[in-house]
Amino acid sequence: MGTDNLFHERKAKKLARQKANRKPYDKVLIVCEGEKTEPNYFKELKDYCKLDSATITGDCGSSPMNVVDYAWNIYCEAEKAGDAFDRVFCVFDKDTHGDYQAAIDKLMRMRPRKVFEAITSVPCFEYWLLLHFDYTDRPFHATGKNSIAGMVLQELKQKWPEYEKAIHGAFEQRLGQLEYAKTNAARALTAAKANGTDNPCTQIHELVDYLQNLKNKLKK
Repeated sequence: MGTDNLFHERKAKKLARQKANRKPYDKVLIVCEGEKTEPNYFKELKDYCKLDSATITGDCGSSPMNVVDYAWNIYCEAEKAGDAFDRVFCVFDKDTHGDYQAAIDKLMRMRPRKVFEAITSVPCFEYWLLLHFDYTDRPFHATGKNSIAGMVLQELKQKWPEYEKAIHGAFEQRLGQLEYAKTNAARALTAAKANGTDNPCTQIHELVDYLQNLKNKLKK
């Protein structure tokens, strides 16, 4: 019994030290649908903002529901360890996923409230990158052998010929256009809601804003 008590006391002290050493801003988990493209982008953003308490991961499957379930499992493990995440963001595309809306609905039911949030792009993440160059709220549709996401990629490559999936340095390369993209994304999201559609729209700018605000808190 004494040994068990000593173990629990040591574990409690370790967790207390971990919490004491944490930065004075939210502990954040970002789980991405993509294996490389989105995780690379947000890892670069994390490094730029110097946010040590942000965890970015992908490689959890290609469907929105896989992202949500993976995020929930990581959250529960951290909570059991006594160091739960303050915010959990699930980043995924609509594309042609059949479980897209079900994943959003599941996130909305998760507790605690205001911890879990969907960060979606319609049709895909590349629409967010496209908004760094021009504003467009023209709907995208699959054409011939080209998927709906492929149509966005095709348009993006007209503006950014060097772009490829899993690219490294995307955030840094487009940093000078970031605020323009955020303005365009907010405008497109408002237009989509007004028109009763979601094609196209993205919420990536909301997550970027959130992380930038954490950076600003760190400076104070």
